[in-house]
Amino acid sequence: MKNIIFEKNEGYSLLTINRPAVLNTLNTEVLQELQEVLSSLLALGDGTPLIVTGAGEKSFVAGADIEEMRNKTPGEAREFASLGHTVIRLLEKLPQPVIAAVNGFALGGGCELALACDIRYCSENARFGQPEVSLGITPGFGGSQLLPRIVGKAKAAELLYTGAVIDAREAAQIGLVNLVLPTNEVLMATAINTAQVIAKNSSYAVSLSKNAMNRGLSLELSSGLAIEADCFALCFGHGEQQTRMNAFIAKKKK
Repeated sequence: MKNIIFEKNEGYSLLTINRPAVLNTLNTEVLQELQEVLSSLLALGDGTPLIVTGAGEKSFVAGADIEEMRNKTPGEAREFASLGHTVIRLLEKLPQPVIAAVNGFALGGGCELALACDIRYCSENARFGQPEVSLGITPGFGGSQLLPRIVGKAKAAELLYTGAVIDAREAAQIGLVNLVLPTNEVLMATAINTAQVIAKNSSYAVSLSKNAMNRGLSLELSSGLAIEADCFALCFGHGEQQTRMNAFIAKKKK
């Protein structure tokens, strides 16, 4: 991989977008590498929590590569958006939780990449926004759909229509991020700790919880509850449920 560093560690995996000289911007090559890595993880299905971050101190992902985009035809632009959508959907489909460690700029495609993760932590120097309208385009990697689902329609409309860039404090206030940390070092340590806490739980139950939540979000409550009941039942056909419940009872009796 030219633009991606992937590391497997105890209790978590780390995916780093490694183009710090251009603030980790997303071009076709980067998106194709992300697609390859995420497709491999989906095929493995091992459930190890994944942390996504950007190389360097300044940027998570500062957006899509404008130099590459600027001369695209409408057909080429659609293909580029479709590739971005493939990456976003792969993050959603992964059985394991995905934690975004946002260590700087998360603009345009970078904001969209963070929005596609399950949990978002950021450092105090993080900046978020969908400034595409200032360049004469719309969000192309899911921002118009993901942002209102996370921060609500009114706030999403304000951000999408103005192209405003917000700081970490405001991102936390509107629910765009879970937590703001003082430095990039503390940010990464916190993301790793959360991943390792998750890894101690049943990976099968965690993956089904993610599946139930993501599938149910776009449905009415009764349909979502039916999905939850199905997932709950599946756990009782899996060996880990018996093992963990027996261990809990044995510990309680001591």
